[in-house]
Amino acid sequence: MRIRPINEDDLAAAVRVLLGGSLTPEFEETDRTRDYWAAVKETRRQRGDVLIAEEDGEVIGVCQVIIFQHFQHAGGWCCELESVHVRDDRRSRGVGSKLLEAAEALARERGCYRVQLTSRNVRLDAHRFYVANGYDQTSLGFKKFFN
Repeated sequence: MRIRPINEDDLAAAVRVLLGGSLTPEFEETDRTRDYWAAVKETRRQRGDVLIAEEDGEVIGVCQVIIFQHFQHAGGWCCELESVHVRDDRRSRGVGSKLLEAAEALARERGCYRVQLTSRNVRLDAHRFYVANGYDQTSLGFKKFFN
């Protein structure tokens, strides 16, 4: 298994991984690959990336690494992890941990002082996974969706 930046050829498989782990799959549109690729390019423009886990030529995991300059911490750089998903048949095999390690390495390389993420309340297995990988639950998150 290896972790690497996503290529345009990986999009369809990465979206399938995303769909497999999403609590809101109705919002994903697999035929809109140009829009997904635009998101990758914008993430890269802002110093982040979308990483994939690949095994035997198959995409088995995905993680978006968003890097932004924080107003706090004297304008320090911060990393937000989004869309962390591992294909259902490959969970509990170290794939997610390797994705986190690669995301954290990228964040350190880009000068981030912190990496953070949110995880939906119902994802108790994911919460245990993040704690086991050194993350502390320090906050309570809130979201407001627009139509």
